[in-house]
Amino acid sequence: MLNNTSNHWLNFIGGEWVDSETRIEVRDPSTNEVFATIASATLDDAEHAVAAARECVKEGLLTRERPAQRAELLYRVGAEIRKLVEEGAVLASRENGKSINDARDEITEAARYFEYYAGMADKIEGKSIPLGEDYVDFTSYEPQGVSVQIVPWNFPVSICARSLAPALAAGNAVIVKSPELSPLAVTLLATACERAGLPKGALSVLAGPGREIGAALVSHKETNQIVFTGSVPTGRAIMRAAAENSVPCVMELGGKSAAVVFPDADLDQLISSVRWGIFFNAGQVCSAMSRLLVQREIYDEVVARVAELATGLSIGAGKDNPDLTPVVSMQQRDGILEICRQAVEDGARLVCGGGAVEGLPGAFVQPTVFADVTPEMRLFGDEVFGPVIAITPFDSEEEAWELANGTDYGLVAGVFTQDISRAMRASRALDAGQVFVNEWFAGGIETPFGGNRLSGYGREKGQEALFSYVRTKNVAIRVKGACRT
Repeated sequence: MLNNTSNHWLNFIGGEWVDSETRIEVRDPSTNEVFATIASATLDDAEHAVAAARECVKEGLLTRERPAQRAELLYRVGAEIRKLVEEGAVLASRENGKSINDARDEITEAARYFEYYAGMADKIEGKSIPLGEDYVDFTSYEPQGVSVQIVPWNFPVSICARSLAPALAAGNAVIVKSPELSPLAVTLLATACERAGLPKGALSVLAGPGREIGAALVSHKETNQIVFTGSVPTGRAIMRAAAENSVPCVMELGGKSAAVVFPDADLDQLISSVRWGIFFNAGQVCSAMSRLLVQREIYDEVVARVAELATGLSIGAGKDNPDLTPVVSMQQRDGILEICRQAVEDGARLVCGGGAVEGLPGAFVQPTVFADVTPEMRLFGDEVFGPVIAITPFDSEEEAWELANGTDYGLVAGVFTQDISRAMRASRALDAGQVFVNEWFAGGIETPFGGNRLSGYGREKGQEALFSYVRTKNVAIRVKGACRT
């Protein structure tokens, strides 16, 4: 069983499960009813977590033995997560609204992160630099130290594992600030780490007010690194706090990603990608296909097929595994509906959706398709974070690249074409950290992920992510007895 009593959950601090006098209520988005609580961390809890992490780093609890032993530890964590998949999926679905199947996939993916980085924990190698016979010079990679990681609510378990696993593989101690809207399932990672034998202090998981607990952690003088996934305003505030102590950050701040569709595209493949690109997890995905740019020759056909897809989706609570689940909260729903209202006012053509779902009490938004969206409209450039797609026509390849790059974001982008030369031109022209060709979400945990411009900086996933969690040390040795000429 996961660590809870009567649907009340605890924080994991310095290797111990810790309660608090204050509680955070957790609601089921499909009903808007409170179904559980979790201890709300205090500033003293945050201080305790930092002290435990600092002691873990100081004593070298993850670095004093061979890296192969760290690899074995991470493999054990992955195995323990797999034991919790079914129980954790029910919990994640209930607190977040997502389908049971998607929640199961998310927790399984979390296990995969630990297995993937376990295989790399003993391969973080320095190099020798030749400086002539009078010198020995080499580099080594050392852990950053105390890594503070602030996790969003849309995929809390997998995104937490995405940064936690490489951080531990590199020998860091980690403090996770879990999201207030969906803080419960993240605790299963602490449970798995505890059962696997992770040293005390190597991981703390705290739920609590971001403006208080999150701010205290990112501004703490003992924090050595910050990893954040979330909104641009919060990211900017964190970067300002990090600058005060010159702390390196990894920032993933969202996107307004575009798929560019040419007349030679396989439209069946495109519609399948639209299904997952914008309606998966109710559109609450940083790298969602929120814009569709379609060459005018096939524009009307594509709009009609996307609308047919949207109106044919089943809608319901996550426990029933529908095509479309609720968004995370009533506040999130109302914000999405306001953006839809503004889009109509701005002149976008509402093809379908745009409102709440009648007859369902929770935070449900109709799958929504807007056509004839122009760059001047808010919908073209602002992240909605919901099941809303904006479709825009274009006439030339050059115009397509200009439209795709015409927002402040640069997280992912995509192109649908059978012309390999055009696909290669797209990969160079699209200003994004990752470019998909003929399938949205074509990458995996093995492929680097991160954005440009307001989408942030640094890379998660893949081998490249490891270098975010280490710092390079150079050692230059003058050989004894050597003489300068």
